[in-house]
Amino acid sequence: MIRQAQVAPKDIEKIHDLLSQVLNVHHAARPDLFKSGARKYTDEELTEILEDPKRPIFVYENEDGEICGYAFCVLQQHLNNNILTDIKTLYIDDLCVDQNARHQRIGHQLYDYVCKYAKEIGCYNVTLNVWADNTSALKFYESLGLKPQKIGMEKILV
Repeated sequence: MIRQAQVAPKDIEKIHDLLSQVLNVHHAARPDLFKSGARKYTDEELTEILEDPKRPIFVYENEDGEICGYAFCVLQQHLNNNILTDIKTLYIDDLCVDQNARHQRIGHQLYDYVCKYAKEIGCYNVTLNVWADNTSALKFYESLGLKPQKIGMEKILV
């Protein structure tokens, strides 16, 4: 049910659809930051990501062969950094479940799969960022046992 996304029209089309759903959530919460109706990636950019082994994308495919969710990941490691240790991290850049397939534990399964994958490739931890106004995502990640690692803050000046 969970597999690595492929450079295939079916995968690319559904990933773009899910990316749009995420953008709509972010735009609704922060229209001052996120445009409405934009595309996060061009087809070429998405293809480049799909072909990059350091940026795996995992998709949840149901029994009918429909993609119902994804997890965009990025391998990170700061070798020989002056202040950071050499740990390997798998950063979840984006995790989305189709709005029509929510509350079926698909997000949990994707997250568990990513954690298992990270452990298998020798990662120390799995990290992600979540927008403070996305309260449903915050609750979801807290239910998975994630804890704040750092907090970004802002002051709007207009």
